[in-house]
Amino acid sequence: MNAIEQIRFAIDQDIFDNVQLMHCLTDYKKPRDVISSLIKKGQIIRIRKGLFCFGELWRRNPISREMLANLIYGPSVISLDYALSLYGFIPEQVSGITSVTTGRSKSFNTPLGNFYYTHLSESRFAFGNTINQSSGKNWLIAEPIKALADKTWTDKRFKPTSPASFADYFFKDLRIEEHLLKDLLKENNVAELSEKYNTRKIAWMAEFLQKYFK
Repeated sequence: MNAIEQIRFAIDQDIFDNVQLMHCLTDYKKPRDVISSLIKKGQIIRIRKGLFCFGELWRRNPISREMLANLIYGPSVISLDYALSLYGFIPEQVSGITSVTTGRSKSFNTPLGNFYYTHLSESRFAFGNTINQSSGKNWLIAEPIKALADKTWTDKRFKPTSPASFADYFFKDLRIEEHLLKDLLKENNVAELSEKYNTRKIAWMAEFLQKYFK
C-alpha cells in the first residue's frame, strides 16, 4: 500500500489529528515530508495545525462543518449569528460558523470554511446548549433563546438604555419576526436566562420579552 492507502486503512474517521497521522507513518524515514506531499496532492487537508481530514476522493462520508466547528477550537458551542440563521430567526444566510467559547476569541480561515469564536465566561457558556446532528455526526449548539442572549450580550454595537430599546434591536436591526419571539417566550424560562447571565443587558432583554408578549 502507498501512504494514503495505508492512512485510509488505519484511520476509520474522516477527521483525524497529528498523533494518528504520525502513527500511520512510522515506517517512513521522513514522515513530515510524506505529509507535505499528501497535502500538496489534495489527498489529505490540513484544517489547522494538528487537525486534518481526508481529501474529497478519500472521504467515506460528507464532512459536517458544524461538528468541525466544535473540534477546531474548544471547548466551544455553535451560537450567535450562525445558530440564529440555522433556527430561522434572522433572514441572512451566514456562511462562516460562529461559536462561543471559554477560551480567547479567535478566528480560523480553513480550506473547509471560516470559523469564528467569541469568548464567554464559564458561567454564561455552560448552560442552554443542546446536541444536534448533520451528516450523521453530533455537534453542540446553543438553544434558540441562548443563541439570542449570546448575540445580544456580545453585540458591542447594541447599547440599550432601557428594556424598551430591545424593540428596535430585535425587529429592525436583527429583523426577527415577532411571532418567532412570542413562540420562543412560550417555550423558555427567560427569568432563568437572566439569572444565569447575571448582567443588566440580559435582564433587560428578559424584561422586554416578558412585557412585550404578556
